[in-house]
Amino acid sequence: MSTTPLSRLPHFDPRLVPVSGTDAHLPRINAGTFAPDALRQRFRSPPVWQPEVVKEVRFSDREPAEAAVLIPLVMRGAGADSMAVLLTERTAHLSTHSGQIAFPGGRVDECDADVKAAALREAYEEVGLEYRYVDVLGTLPVYVTGTAFQVTPVVALVQPDFRLQPNAFEVADTFEVPLAFLMDPANHHRHAFEWEGVRREWFSMPFHETVGHQVRERFIWGATAGMLRNFYRFLSA
Repeated sequence: MSTTPLSRLPHFDPRLVPVSGTDAHLPRINAGTFAPDALRQRFRSPPVWQPEVVKEVRFSDREPAEAAVLIPLVMRGAGADSMAVLLTERTAHLSTHSGQIAFPGGRVDECDADVKAAALREAYEEVGLEYRYVDVLGTLPVYVTGTAFQVTPVVALVQPDFRLQPNAFEVADTFEVPLAFLMDPANHHRHAFEWEGVRREWFSMPFHETVGHQVRERFIWGATAGMLRNFYRFLSA
């Protein structure tokens, strides 16, 4: 049985769904964990842990497809608190997840050697991030979306001197969010919504950035927030 995706509901805006709770009671991650060498070591010798969010409520009858996204950790300085996550805002006309905040990524093609190669290729095609700036650390567990994409998050360190060339058809904007903000559970908002007798639950991580004299909200939610939540569990284990 298929159900209607939330993004297709008339007048549905995830920002208007009340916050049912936050997780300020959970421990914050030590800033030293964000240092490049510490991240490399954690992926080389991962702790025992379990992802928290692994599968969304399915709302599509399409065949499952393998996909990969890149979680680009941009090294903006020498301090452990200077790591930032590169994200994209998808264009409004796309058939899936239009206008949403997302990692660079997409379907794994036959030409890709593995999911890591797919994530790197997609990042280059979407935002022009060249391979020579990227150092892949490893992967997180597969995340299954409501559209039946089986997504492998590929985590990588990124040298800061890159120059992006976003694909205007797919990407409306690119921006960075401090990793420390995204890994602070006090910024993880829980939401729940019921439609057609099915309860949907998700996280959001609204980030407010100042551009000139204006404050802009970047509403990170859904699959992107779910994968970031799993990254938090990985780093806090």
